[in-house]
Amino acid sequence: MKKLFTLVALAAFFSFGVNNYVYAQEGSDTTEAETEIADSATQAEAKEKAAALAAKAAEADNKSETEVKEKPQSFHQILKEKFIEGGAEFMGVVLLCLILGLTIVIERILYLNFATTNTKKLMANVEDAMNSGGIEAAKEVCRNTSGPVASVFYQGLSRSEDGIEMVEKSVIAYGSVQMGQLEKGVSWISLFIALAPMLGFMGTVIGMIGAFDAIEAAGDISPSLVAGGIKVALLTTVFGLIVAIILQVFYNYIIAKIDSIVNDMEDASISLIDLLMKNKLTNSKA
Repeated sequence: MKKLFTLVALAAFFSFGVNNYVYAQEGSDTTEAETEIADSATQAEAKEKAAALAAKAAEADNKSETEVKEKPQSFHQILKEKFIEGGAEFMGVVLLCLILGLTIVIERILYLNFATTNTKKLMANVEDAMNSGGIEAAKEVCRNTSGPVASVFYQGLSRSEDGIEMVEKSVIAYGSVQMGQLEKGVSWISLFIALAPMLGFMGTVIGMIGAFDAIEAAGDISPSLVAGGIKVALLTTVFGLIVAIILQVFYNYIIAKIDSIVNDMEDASISLIDLLMKNKLTNSKA
């Protein structure tokens, strides 16, 4: 009886130990599985976050590229791009015409502005000086005044002792000299006005010849090949016309300024002769 009880107790002990071991093993396996699941979930979440960040970065890059593409170019950038597309051979020559033409234009405008004189004020000063100090005082006023009108006055006054006819001849002769000084370099501006579009047309013709040579070499008419060649060829004509238009505007301004100064010289010369005749009559009466 005691042996039977001992065997039952041992069997119960071993059964309880085995159950505890199995339960502990199952708990450990469950914990490991839960840990693996948690790690997998963390990794998946990290991958999702990384993918979201990458998508946001790609979207930002695409947005910035779109903004750059959609941003309008300035006139200077467009002009520079088209100038490069037109080729350096003829575009450079057309640009040289513009630079030289504008150089002469600026020089002429400055010269004409300095040559402009208030003829009414000058005439009044000459008359006052002549009445108070005679011919020498009037010549001093003209000597201290800049401009072609004052120079013509000085030459006329210098010949006053030789008679009115000599004064008229001197004024006419020296007026022609001053007119030549005013028109100096203007013919070069007209040359560049005519030369710039002609060079543009030449560049266009040569570009068209090159386009047809490319078509002949390819043996087929490609729209992109023809369009690209014609576009490059026509750019020289466009720039040549732009240069001619710019120089033509300044040329007309300079011509108008010269005509105004010449008219002032002619009117002032007539007034000077009248003043000398009046002064001569006054002196003869005295």
